[in-house]
Amino acid sequence: MSFWRGRHVFVTGGTGFLGGCLMEELADLGAAVVGLVRDDVAHSQFRARRLFDRVDVVRGSVEHYETIERALNEYEIDTVFHLAAQAIVGVANRNPMSTFETNIKGTWVLMEACRRSPGLSRVVVASSDKAYGRHDQLPYEEHFPLRGEHPYDVSKSCADLIALSYHHTYATPVCVTRCGNLFGPGDMNFSRIIPGTIRSVLAGSRPIIRSDGSPVRDYVYVRDAVSAYLKLAEGMDDASIHGQAFNFGTGEPVPVLDLTWRILKLAGRPDLEPVVQNLGGGEIHAQYLSSGRANEILGWWPGATLDQRLGETIDWYSANRDRL
Repeated sequence: MSFWRGRHVFVTGGTGFLGGCLMEELADLGAAVVGLVRDDVAHSQFRARRLFDRVDVVRGSVEHYETIERALNEYEIDTVFHLAAQAIVGVANRNPMSTFETNIKGTWVLMEACRRSPGLSRVVVASSDKAYGRHDQLPYEEHFPLRGEHPYDVSKSCADLIALSYHHTYATPVCVTRCGNLFGPGDMNFSRIIPGTIRSVLAGSRPIIRSDGSPVRDYVYVRDAVSAYLKLAEGMDDASIHGQAFNFGTGEPVPVLDLTWRILKLAGRPDLEPVVQNLGGGEIHAQYLSSGRANEILGWWPGATLDQRLGETIDWYSANRDRL
């Protein structure tokens, strides 16, 4: 029998890119899924996959304590995946106040409601590789200090520390995920490099790179991230891993310009030479992760190479041109 069959699971950020994919997988595995939904997002996976027919929906904001506490208790929640966040770096820079409100306050509200819900057996909180900030030594390892500098990075550093503080102080059964940049089918945020480049290619136009093309990043396929979240939650039957963070990366960090050329070649359009604007400022040059702890303790590995996952992603967008 599936570990998840009949298990009551609460997912915040239900209309987000990762949230929709995670809820769909949990529903397929037989979980009783409850999603926190703030906004109706027209092009979300939540809507496209008609997840509202398969999961229970709680309307509200993660910053509203009474909403979270009611959901945890009325639905007799066993497992929480906290994904709700303002996740776009550019938006965070333009509007730090709302980013801090959602990402930081939303986390302490969620964790306080979890602390007061004794029926919970596991809480998984989404942080990010951005929480590490600037380090001379790479790849990031889980023991590195969290040094976010810019609004989004700082919000994830704070949320990460707040979540783990609830374990250290109150023995709340929590673990934290730190993932690289997510990509894959259904990501409709075209300000991100992978969907933005694919859309340009399918339109026959040259992709635009805002930076000088040299920043190095880790790109994680969304279904591999879903697998990571599920493996971590399942592994939390072992209480010795509570209060720990786990990195999830590919081991294939690539510069932005190299990534763009890979997409062009995989899509059969190497003639569309990228436009390098070199407008980036204040960006950390290299950010990528060691997943050794996840490999050894959880037995998690990416399911395919970066090129294979990029190919699958290009195929999806090509088959869904009417949504672009």
